[in-house]
Amino acid sequence: MSFVPKGVLPAMVTPFDKEGKINEKALIKLINHLLDGGVHGIFAVGTTGEFYGLSHEEYRRLLQITVDEVKGRVPVYAGATSIVTKDTVGLVNIAEECKVDAVSVLTPMFISPNQDQVYGHYKTIAENTRLPILLYNNSPKTGVSISVKTAEKLADIDNIIGIKDSSGDFTLTSEYIRTTQQKDFHVLAGRDTLIYATLCYGGSGAIAACANIAPRLCADIYDKFIAGDLDGALKAQYKLAPLRIGFTLGTFPTVIKEALELIGIDVGSCLEPVGAMKPEEKEELKKILINMGIL
Repeated sequence: MSFVPKGVLPAMVTPFDKEGKINEKALIKLINHLLDGGVHGIFAVGTTGEFYGLSHEEYRRLLQITVDEVKGRVPVYAGATSIVTKDTVGLVNIAEECKVDAVSVLTPMFISPNQDQVYGHYKTIAENTRLPILLYNNSPKTGVSISVKTAEKLADIDNIIGIKDSSGDFTLTSEYIRTTQQKDFHVLAGRDTLIYATLCYGGSGAIAACANIAPRLCADIYDKFIAGDLDGALKAQYKLAPLRIGFTLGTFPTVIKEALELIGIDVGSCLEPVGAMKPEEKEELKKILINMGIL
C-alpha cells in the first residue's frame, strides 16, 4: 500500500457544548487552528477525542465534518476502537464511508487477549476494509500491549501500514522500528516527549495531543528534523516537554481542553465523570503556557 503516515498529526479533542453534544462551530475553528499551525494531518476521535463517549451517529457526523472542512489539504485519520472485533469493524466501515484517508485501531481494553488473539483481531479488521490501518499500542490505558513479534507479523498484512506507540517505553518503540525496518511499515510516537527520539531512531512522525495547543511547535520538531536542522528540532522538543508533562495537572484530557480555552479556543468541557481542573492547577497550566510563549 502506497499510503505513508508521516509528520505530526494532532490527536484532536472533540468539542462539546453544554449539553454534551458535538459543537460543530468549535470543531471547524479547531481544525483550522491546527491546519494554520502547519500540522501534517488531522487525527480525529482517538483517546484524546473521547472516542468512548460518542454514539455511532456522533462518530459519523464528526468524521464527516472533519473531512469536509479539511478539503484534502492534509490526510484525515480516524480512530476506530471498540472492545470486540465485530464492533471495531463496524466503526472502520463508518470511517471508510466518510472517506477518511486512514484509521488507527487501539487494542481491545478490559478483556485480556493473548498475542495470537491480538493478531487475529487486527487481521480480521484489515480483511474487512480497504483503508490503511495504523495499529495503536497504549498499554498504560488498555492493559493490552502489542508485542514486537506481533507487530512484526502484522506488518506483513498489506493494509496494516504502521503503529502508534503511546506506551512511553522507548525500548519498545525502538524495537518496533528495528524489527520492521525492511518492511513497508512506519512507527509514530504517541508520547509527545519522545517525538525527536523517535525520529532519530527511524520513526516517521508522531500523533501528538500537545499539537492541539501548540501545532506549530510540534510541527517544527518534524519539519526541522527533516530539513536537517537537528539542533532546532531538539530545541523545539525541549520547549514542548513541560506542556506534555503538565497533563498530570488534571484528569486526561481536561488539561488540553482548558489550555485551548486559555488561548481563545472554547471546546467545552470533557464528558463526565472527567471534571474541571482545580484553580491552582489551572494557574500552574497558565505558567507553563506563558513560559512557552503561547500565552
